[in-house]
Amino acid sequence: MDQHQAAWNETVAERIIANLRKRNMEGSYAATAAQTKEEIVAMIPEGVRVYRGGSMSTIELGFWPALARIPGVEVIDPYRAGLSAEEGLAARRRGLTADVMIASTNAVTLDGRLVNLDGRGNRVSALMFGPEKVILAVGMNKVAPDLESAKARVKHQAAPINAARLGLKTPCAATGLCADCSSPQRICNMWGIIEGHAVKGRIHVKLVGESLGY
Repeated sequence: MDQHQAAWNETVAERIIANLRKRNMEGSYAATAAQTKEEIVAMIPEGVRVYRGGSMSTIELGFWPALARIPGVEVIDPYRAGLSAEEGLAARRRGLTADVMIASTNAVTLDGRLVNLDGRGNRVSALMFGPEKVILAVGMNKVAPDLESAKARVKHQAAPINAARLGLKTPCAATGLCADCSSPQRICNMWGIIEGHAVKGRIHVKLVGESLGY
């Protein structure tokens, strides 16, 4: 990576982490995806139930195979191959009672707000309330200057790419542009904007000095 990009990543990450602390959340920075995976795995104790949030970032990290090596860990995985729609929904409900949730966020602002947009609401619900600990792996490509730019990033970048990835028949999947549609397969239904948290340190944002996810 270019040295100037690396320096920018670290400087901006430090600013975000300081603002997360003001909002009763935790943050830390890792320069590489490999370091990130090691540090998040080290945060998971033996014998806990871990809820897998929908996240390309954690897949790109190679996190889930590494997690499987921790003794006694149960992964609540709504995305496991072969699950019926009903079984996937049941797993999402169980995830709300997990010990730890591992996921990402659609965007993070410079002042430490977490911005997400959901289809069913299970992910934003779990981020806000449910699992005792939430750990988010967030590439520096998801940093936005302010709330409005964060929301624009989610609607006009993350959502269309995810719709295409999921094979949905939405206008944005076809054109790459948000049409604020009323498609039955629309995944832009429920905003979750976390301004802070009543439980100190429940949410830990691991900022990563590489691009991860959408």
